[in-house]
Amino acid sequence: MSYDLPIETPVVRPRRLRSTPAVRRLVAETRLHPAELILPVFAREGIAEPMPIGSMPGVFQHTRDSLRKAAVEAAEAGIGGLMLFGVPLVQDATGSEGTNPDGILQQAIRDVVAEVGDQLVVMSDLCLDEYTDHGHCGVLAADGSVDNDATLLRYAEMAVVQAEAGVHMVGPSGMMDGQIAVVRQALDAAGYQDVSVLAYTAKYASAFYGPFREAVGSSLKGDRKAYQQDPANARESLRELELDLAEGADLVMVKPGMTYLDVLRRVADISPVPVVSYQVSGEYSMVEAAAANGWIDRERMILETLTSIRRAGANQVLTYWAVEAARMLANG
Repeated sequence: MSYDLPIETPVVRPRRLRSTPAVRRLVAETRLHPAELILPVFAREGIAEPMPIGSMPGVFQHTRDSLRKAAVEAAEAGIGGLMLFGVPLVQDATGSEGTNPDGILQQAIRDVVAEVGDQLVVMSDLCLDEYTDHGHCGVLAADGSVDNDATLLRYAEMAVVQAEAGVHMVGPSGMMDGQIAVVRQALDAAGYQDVSVLAYTAKYASAFYGPFREAVGSSLKGDRKAYQQDPANARESLRELELDLAEGADLVMVKPGMTYLDVLRRVADISPVPVVSYQVSGEYSMVEAAAANGWIDRERMILETLTSIRRAGANQVLTYWAVEAARMLANG
């Protein structure tokens, strides 16, 4: 049998692969999975019940009891990990509560590890801004600038104290030069070779951190532009990546997430280790505010923003929606 067909250029129809939910699911290039999500959690000292964070609807400063419950919920949702932040009662010039073995962050680490064990990765923020009365990420010199090398000594102490509490992974986030090498050396010397280091490799001096500062009770005076990266620069992140890898980083991070997808892509294209992105407080709060006003479809926006970060190259995403997003994914 023969067919007398006109010889024409076939019409290319990409829409065929968008025609049904099943087809779209089959050919999706980027997928979200709960195990790729990490939940940032705040543990506050001296409160009797969870305290809502006004600028971050749905997010709380936890008591030790409510933190344990949140950890169980996170494990049951199947997310990959928790990033713990401590909010102490006392702040001082050197952030001494950051190295107090019985400080709120160390208590939180012990509580969560005891509650969920190895069901998820227990991570801790390794920085001084929550603990200093000036709100900076390090120790100040006489002229008011952050003393890089004096700060590194404090970070080394913090790393060991957090490891002693049982943490699986530390996240040095202060953007001090040499911080990954110092933390790695301190952990190894203390016998904690198996504690991983998540390097905050490209952390920008962003306006999107505002709600977070309420969450941790930061009393920042001035700004952090002298040590966090300039939002105008992308190439600089690749230099930071090279240095962090050479110093022993096990994972690297780009922060913020949604507004730095170009940087994330450039880092992901060349990084030999997993790349993490942090969907920060301001990004979270903007979506929540728009949803509260009825301007957007909240659930679709949550999954779309997370997909965009994964599509740009992140292997894991810190997000305040981690547990909720995991449940949405489980329900299809």
